[in-house]
Amino acid sequence: MFRTADAAGVDKIYLVGYTPAPLDRFGRKRNDLHKSALGAEEFVAWEQAKTISSLISKFKKQGFQIIAIEQDEKSVDYRKVKMKNKNAFIMGAEVEGIPKNVLKKCDVIAEIPMRGKKESLNVSVAFGVVMFRVL
Repeated sequence: MFRTADAAGVDKIYLVGYTPAPLDRFGRKRNDLHKSALGAEEFVAWEQAKTISSLISKFKKQGFQIIAIEQDEKSVDYRKVKMKNKNAFIMGAEVEGIPKNVLKKCDVIAEIPMRGKKESLNVSVAFGVVMFRVL
């Protein structure tokens, strides 16, 4: 996701929960993440946050539109989402997705239509699809 964020011009990535950060708890570079990011983690600003709820509150106070990328009965086609001046995208966990209590706090729930038999994409692939469409 760091390489995709760099390529798409994303300003910052916020890492929440058990999402690994480019540095370990001792401030050392994580070789596994560095290998997959190919150094993009050094160019894209990032920050770890304790909870997604606190981030959503912070962003809403700053005038951001909060857009969840998730399959939900209230979701709209991601290609129809109207971008605002400031937008924050939430990507869920690989298997569980975004919890319902978090979706309720979002301004928009956007979904990538699936045409095949599988119902979802890898989260990093979904991130790339959405970023290059909307940005």
